[in-house]
Formats: sequence, C-alpha cells, structure tokens
Amino acid sequence: MPDTSHTDSPFAQEYPDLIDRPFNSTTRRIFVAATHMNDGKTTTCLGLFGALRQITPKVGFIKPIGQRFVEVQGEKIDEDSVLFDSVYHPQTPMQAMSPVAVEGDFTRRYLENPEEQAPILVDKICRAFDRAAYEKDYIIIEGTGHAGVGSVFDLSNATVAKLLGAKVIIVAKGGIGRPVDEIALNKALFDKAGVEVIGAILNKVLPEKRDMIIEHTGKGLERLGVPLLGAMPVQKRLSAPNLSQIAEEIDGRWLNGRSQGEFERILNVEIGAMTAKNIIDYLKDGTLIITPGDRDDVIFAVLAAAQTMGPRVVSGLLLTNNILPHPKLLELLRQTDIPVVITERESYATASKINRMTVKTQPRDADKFPIIRALIEQNVDLQRIRDAFSTSTL
Repeated sequence: MPDTSHTDSPFAQEYPDLIDRPFNSTTRRIFVAATHMNDGKTTTCLGLFGALRQITPKVGFIKPIGQRFVEVQGEKIDEDSVLFDSVYHPQTPMQAMSPVAVEGDFTRRYLENPEEQAPILVDKICRAFDRAAYEKDYIIIEGTGHAGVGSVFDLSNATVAKLLGAKVIIVAKGGIGRPVDEIALNKALFDKAGVEVIGAILNKVLPEKRDMIIEHTGKGLERLGVPLLGAMPVQKRLSAPNLSQIAEEIDGRWLNGRSQGEFERILNVEIGAMTAKNIIDYLKDGTLIITPGDRDDVIFAVLAAAQTMGPRVVSGLLLTNNILPHPKLLELLRQTDIPVVITERESYATASKINRMTVKTQPRDADKFPIIRALIEQNVDLQRIRDAFSTSTL
C-alpha cells in the first residue's frame, strides 16, 4: 500500500488549509501534456499505460480536467476516461478518473466567484487523484492541451501537474523547428510552476524523415534541457475513420451493412466521377466510393468488384445528393454486405468534409489498441522514463 504521508507534498505546501486528509506521495506520476489539440496526447497515454502494464499491473489513470464529456450514470465523465475504463479496466471509479468537467458555463461561473470555487475544485481533483492512484505503482495523468490551458480558472496544466507532484512528458507533432519552438514555450510554463519536464515525444513523424528528425530535433531539444524520448511514425490506420463515424459527421443515413460499417476502416476515398471501368483501377483495401445515387454504372462496378476482388476492397459506398438508386439496384446492394450510406450533400463537399475530419480513438476501436501500444514500445525509451522516477526495480 502506498505511503499516504502528506506533510511535505506539493498539495500540502500549496494548500495548507486542506492538509487534514491523506495525500498519496509515492505513486510515480506521469503527466502527459501536448503542444496542441490532436497532437497525440490520448494516443500517447494509451500506449504508455499499455506498455507500463507489461512492467507492473498496478497502473492508474486520471484526466483531472475534461472538456469533452459524456453522461455516465448521471455523471459528466470525460470521453478519454471512459475510453481508458473500457480498454484497460483500471479498477477505479470513473468519477475518480474524471473529477472536473468543463461545461459550457463553467468558466463564467468560476470567474464570478473564484475565491469560493478554487479550493472546491482543488480538493475535488486531489481526492479523485488519491482514489485513482491508490495502490498503484504508476499513474498516467492526461492534461488538456498545452501547458497554459485552464489558466482562466486557475487550473492550468502546469498548475495541476505541480499540485499532484507529477513529472511531465510533452507530446508534439513531428518536425524540427516548430516542435522545438512549441516545446520551449510549454517548458517555460512548467518551469515557472516548478514542474520537471522529463522529456518530449514526437508523434505523426513521416517514416522517411524519422532518422533525420530524431537527429536534428534531438539536438534542438537537448539545448533546452529536454531529452527526446522517442519519435512515433505516422500510422494511417490510427487516423482512419470507419463508415459509422463518417455517417455521423455528414448526417448520413444507413441503407445497408451498418454492422459491417461500424468496424471497417476507410483508408482510401474515391469520388465516382469517372467511368465505371476506370474506377476499378483505383480500388484497393479500405476504399470508400462516393457517388450520386443515380450513377448506376458506378454502383454496378462496385457490386462487381466486391464479388471478384473480395469484400474488403469496397469498405463502403456513400451515395450523395440524397438520390436513391433504382429499386432493383438497391435490392442487389441489400443482398450484399457492402456498407451503404446516403447523404444530402453533393460529392465534392462530402469528400472535403471527410478529409477534414479529426478521428478520435473510441472504445470500439479494438483494432487500434495493439498498434498504439506497439508504437510506444518500439519507438519510446521507456527505461529512461522509469529512470526519471527511481532507480529501483518494480
């Protein structure tokens, strides 16, 4: 059981009026921040959690401040906490993994009475942390955006990391100049709060540039005193939506194969504006064909391809302009497993919206989790992370 002595903890030092309660002081805390939204913070947390589970089963998770949440048994729970609960089952109440949900009027209410709200929020976070970290060797603390997010209500990532006595890993998108500049800005805020940054991880690095980026970005970060812990190459499948996510994004409705479309990854999008015979040349695994419903020739080509080239070649058919195919052709589609969705949008507007989608990992994305864990295990220096906390062996 972890030592709960708390008189010298960051919590006690910063909030002496609230020290009449236990505060975990031994669980190793890894706070994961990012330079921007969608840089790979949740992916990194998922991978680290899975990798650390290979070292010790006692790994916990908490996202102290959540901005995207769902209702779970009447409680507002951050989506990432729901994800971790579904994937890893950390044996922690979800309320303890997601203590604060930033609702639409949250900031306004806080600013109207910060003196009263601040200690309530601090106590809520620390009590939740104690529960999430109970009897854990490591706990992953997921931040919300960059180091300064949350400053408006006095709970920036830097402040929360200090409050919980955590050490920080900063995640940034691959490159050279930009990630070094942005990591420097974030490190300055953590430094000001007295929080140690133990390293940085680059995500979504182009494979053909990975060696060059590791060499040069590593040198740039070394000058800042930030070790480069790893560089994770782009994995197209991690950012690929399934047809169910696309249907939701474009307000589409299902005509066929919904159960199949819930899981098939869309790796390639083609607009059926060409002749049917030319479409065949563009088909490959994970292809979504976008075409108006009155292009009988294209739909026949899709049916033929599914029969001759295999069902996985056509991962979906997206009919546009709200035009239904001829009834007999629609019946042929319904005799197959081809996922079919229809939308009111026209073809090019639909394709553009799909290309701009931000695809978040969801509990049902079981195919992604082994890829994410392998990304961390193969590309991140886990031993260096462990050494930043202790020389002892778990």
